Amino acid sequence: MTSLETIKSAASAGKLMPGALENLNAFLGASLPPWAVESIDELAKREAWPELNDRFYRYLEFGTGGMRGRTIGVTAAAAETGKVNSAGTPEHAAIGSNMLNDFTLVRAVTGLFRYTKKYLVSRQVTARPRFVIAHDVRHFSRHFCELAASTWTRLGGEAFIFDGPRPTPQLSYTVRWLKAHAGVVITASHNPPHDNGFKAYFDDGAQVVPPHDRGIVAEVNAVALSELGAFLAVDLAGVTTLGREADDAYLAVAAKALLDPAVLRTTKVSVVYTNIHGTGAVQTLPLLRHAGCEVHEVPEQINFDARFPTVKSPNPENPEALALAIRLADRIGADVVLATDPDGDRMGCAVRGRAGRMELITGNQIGALLADYRLMKYKELGWIPAAGSPRACIINTVVTTQLQDAIARGHGVKVVKTLTGFKWIAEKMRNYEEQLRRAMGPGFDYEALPFAERARLLLRHSTFFVFGTEESYGYLPNDYLRDKDGNSACLMFAELCAWVKGRGLTVPEYLDEIFLRYGFFLEGVINLYYEGATGSAKIRRILETYRAKPPAAFGGVTVTTFQDYGRERIVDADGDALPSQDLYMVRLSNGYTFAARGSGTEPKMKFYLFASDRVTNAAELPAVKARTKATLDGLIKLIEADAKQRAES
Repeated sequence: MTSLETIKSAASAGKLMPGALENLNAFLGASLPPWAVESIDELAKREAWPELNDRFYRYLEFGTGGMRGRTIGVTAAAAETGKVNSAGTPEHAAIGSNMLNDFTLVRAVTGLFRYTKKYLVSRQVTARPRFVIAHDVRHFSRHFCELAASTWTRLGGEAFIFDGPRPTPQLSYTVRWLKAHAGVVITASHNPPHDNGFKAYFDDGAQVVPPHDRGIVAEVNAVALSELGAFLAVDLAGVTTLGREADDAYLAVAAKALLDPAVLRTTKVSVVYTNIHGTGAVQTLPLLRHAGCEVHEVPEQINFDARFPTVKSPNPENPEALALAIRLADRIGADVVLATDPDGDRMGCAVRGRAGRMELITGNQIGALLADYRLMKYKELGWIPAAGSPRACIINTVVTTQLQDAIARGHGVKVVKTLTGFKWIAEKMRNYEEQLRRAMGPGFDYEALPFAERARLLLRHSTFFVFGTEESYGYLPNDYLRDKDGNSACLMFAELCAWVKGRGLTVPEYLDEIFLRYGFFLEGVINLYYEGATGSAKIRRILETYRAKPPAAFGGVTVTTFQDYGRERIVDADGDALPSQDLYMVRLSNGYTFAARGSGTEPKMKFYLFASDRVTNAAELPAVKARTKATLDGLIKLIEADAKQRAES
């Protein structure tokens, strides 16, 4: 029996999903390379039907920001594994319509090119579409970068790549610096080693948002499988490799994250830094050292490695990922541990407390500390009025701690809340920039403005972006680029540590000062992982049942308000409506709230919980912390149990 006959027989027996059968037939009829056909044959002969279902039940979805997926199957075929290189990378990215491989990548690049070309024509721009690609250290990242550049130039555009791995924020800035029309980072951020991704950017250096996202998705979906074969061989003859000048340009703007450089020169800070095998060290190390920090690398993690061998997950949100750095910090007595994720856009940290132990600080708390410090410094510098201004703002997301909202109100500035994802923060920044451009008229050069002058004009004619942050360890100090920046976040936090140290305090003590001013705030998160075709159905069931039958109570705590961001019109502080999304905000009778949404980048359902309580004096703060944590922990168990029941219903 041939593999095709075996596949059809399995489908008839209900072992293969109809969508998987349809996509397998399409791939087998598309003149695949021999290794790809052999891989499908082998998996069929081994009756690896769950594997083939997961690989072929759909096309890897090109969502509103790009796509992420496996490059290495759970069950691998010998023909695709081939000769594994020294970094543990198989010879070929795994075959499958739902995998990130040469076929789905070329399809994405082709769709992005066609949309960009049409967009330029609509604006009467005759230039060739200009495209910048960066990549992280993951399996196939360099190959995908070169394949993307080769495809773009063959389609008729200009393509620029770096000579090696570079962090995501550098791509965001380089799109603006080169006046490119689009950009891509080949990365899966902190996902497991078997994943990779394709993160798309447009001409402002931000990830794509409406209407571009829908237009790009439509063009990607319209690319026929039969078109892809012509682009599978890499040809870099027409591709430009960026040099030192591009790195220096990015470093110059990243260094502007410092508000008071004298702070780091006056008070020396000892930093242990880890890039967790990723791109961060390329730019974070020179930034910190040039600013005057004493920096110690974690030797076991400094080298690029797609396997991330020293951690379970290369995610600075996870305490385990910082364990080696904390061990080194304790050995040498360092003040702070700073860590960035594999593509260098997120930053996590640990700081030394009064008792001498290293203490982890959450992403919400890092954002709150930076927001308070930077608002204070902006006032000292005279860049915003001492009383604040409704035309100055911090921007965060609807799932970010409400402590930051209280801090903004305390400083007299506006807080603008967006949907989850830094692209929505960048969209607000673009709106503020365009509003100023309209006010200033033709010939106005926004990029050439000194920062203080930019702030003055935005405060007068638009809105001045002071700081951007999200709960998932993303921070941005200014609008020179348009995505979260782990490199500049390290620099910002080092400055804050030096300022706190100069006051004779520890960072946890500074955080307690903030709690005493605004109240105690605590957050929690629930992550429910559901992989593959069956997992996707479980996430969908949770979302659908929340909408159809919202929860009424959790134990003795009742639900007082249920907001459906997919059905209701929600507006931000600027009066702009938030796009519809399957996100639910639930308010409880004890004053706590939580949000529920499916992750846009990983196969999981996420719940974000927010608790708060009043604090009248320093003596009662420890009891308030303990009481709030106990209540929140109890709610987490009840919400998680309810969600799991909905997933299986």
